[in-house]
Amino acid sequence: MKFPIIVTDKLTEARILKILIVDDEPKILDIVEAYLTIKKFQVFRAFNGTEAMKKFELVQPNLIVLDHMLPDISDTVICQKIRKISDLPIIMLTAKSTENNILNVLQMGADDYIVKPFSPKELVSRVETVLRRSASPVVTETKGSFDKGMLINYPENKQAFKNQNEVILTPTEFELLTLLASYPKQIFSREQLLKNVKGLEFNVLDRIIDSHIKNLRQKIEDNTRQPFFILTVYGMGYRFGGEKDESYN
Repeated sequence: MKFPIIVTDKLTEARILKILIVDDEPKILDIVEAYLTIKKFQVFRAFNGTEAMKKFELVQPNLIVLDHMLPDISDTVICQKIRKISDLPIIMLTAKSTENNILNVLQMGADDYIVKPFSPKELVSRVETVLRRSASPVVTETKGSFDKGMLINYPENKQAFKNQNEVILTPTEFELLTLLASYPKQIFSREQLLKNVKGLEFNVLDRIIDSHIKNLRQKIEDNTRQPFFILTVYGMGYRFGGEKDESYN
């Protein structure tokens, strides 16, 4: 099941975009809802994981802002359940700013994170950025088929298939795949990937890209220890290792 993301050129005019915010602190929900509402988003609230999953199925949001520490269901379980059926963006709210914690958050399947206490304006900016990224593919190529159809991706539809089976990728994972596959011989540094895929203009950890690459490999590689499609160029970055099919149907 995939939930379509409908956007206008200006996200501030996109009234139909639905944001589900999940946090057990009412004050945080109030503040986040107020700022998102000003930007014309339709906001839904959940105080715990059980309520979040019910509203996720009922509302079918375009993006979820999810607290890292919930009183009932762990954020890991929530992310895993959502990722089995949807690729909608998830932004994680975390009170811990250590490198390992941030990497763990991303390895759960989150697309982005923000550390508490946070600026509501920054959170809104992150929401808008992630939504734009998930709505606009990196390239306009209609299809990419590699190694006799072993891997196929459709940038316009944001779909990817491994051995004819669809794989559910997050927006960040899909853009990483599309960018790397569009330039098979080119080596991308972590900084280049951060800039081109995530569009980040603030200081972030280089290892964030490593975390997204790890998640992507788990979904498209037969053996993550000996990857075939996403190759590491030690000391430099990553490149795509597949061969494009010129006339494969």
